Amino acid sequence: MFKEIFQGLGLQEKDPLQIHGYQSYGTHDHLYALGRALEYEGVNLDKKGMFNALKNAYRQFRSDELPGAKLKLKLSDNRVFYTETNAEGYYKIDLQAEGLDTLTNKLGWLQMQLSYEGNKQERVIINDNKFSAQMLIPHEKAEYGVISDIDDTILQTGVASLMKWKVIINTLFQEVGNRTPLKGAASLYQKLHRGKSGEASNPIFYVSNSPWNLYHYLEAFIKHNNFPKGAILLRDFRAPFENTPPPEKPHKQHEIRNILKTYPHLNFVLIGDSGEHDADIYIEIAEEFPDRIKAIYLRSVNHEKRVFRVRGLLEKFEITPALLVNESSIAENHARELGLIA
Repeated sequence: MFKEIFQGLGLQEKDPLQIHGYQSYGTHDHLYALGRALEYEGVNLDKKGMFNALKNAYRQFRSDELPGAKLKLKLSDNRVFYTETNAEGYYKIDLQAEGLDTLTNKLGWLQMQLSYEGNKQERVIINDNKFSAQMLIPHEKAEYGVISDIDDTILQTGVASLMKWKVIINTLFQEVGNRTPLKGAASLYQKLHRGKSGEASNPIFYVSNSPWNLYHYLEAFIKHNNFPKGAILLRDFRAPFENTPPPEKPHKQHEIRNILKTYPHLNFVLIGDSGEHDADIYIEIAEEFPDRIKAIYLRSVNHEKRVFRVRGLLEKFEITPALLVNESSIAENHARELGLIA
């Protein structure tokens, strides 16, 4: 608040501008780009130390968004698209565009360049007003896709802890390089990414209820721990007294449905944990798309009642193979038996 007052009185210079481009997904003729226009807060995830981790967390959640900012997106073939950010600084480009698959690299990533269109406020823009974003287009050799949760599925978070206190501690005081991936998870995901042929480049979609404020933190964790690169789909951080109505369906459920509808000829493996609602969501998805889900793997968290409840759900579930696992090796062996990996 004080920052805005000082800036309004001309007593403090306004921060430079930046654009966050998120890793999204699309098809050969469907462009889907997401991101946010923000003031640059100087977040440095490479800097070590607990104090810097706390400072980064504060700066990520204390984001100063730019509503109504006019942005330009440019493809490598010089096609240009324009958009404007909403009240919270988010932009979304969702339209038909032919030949996008001809512009991707060998792993299916489409490179896009973002910039501010005009600068009426004459603000300083970092990176010479050039920001990158990427969109995943599954390769034609893909055997299936993988949709995975993040918290307590690949990253030890503590979502099931009392009042989520472990989540708070881990988010505020742990730097990216010190966050612990779940044992064997990266190796399992790399094998699923390569598929049975070993050359499949199966697309990975990380879907989490974490807010977009943590996007770069989670992106850095995935890269640092050698998980396959994938689309990262988070949610908007709702303020405690926000007046806008919540979505009809939970964020994760909505995103998974969209992915399945975007790729109607691709089947999927769903990976989550027993901590919150993954089992319920995945079962409902499998019931809605009974021929599209090849397997469900749920990592067992340290919470006896929740594990007991999920085990009961899976005992009654017969649509597709579904396992509650304590170790990645169990899921890996099962996936090999199903012919999903080599």
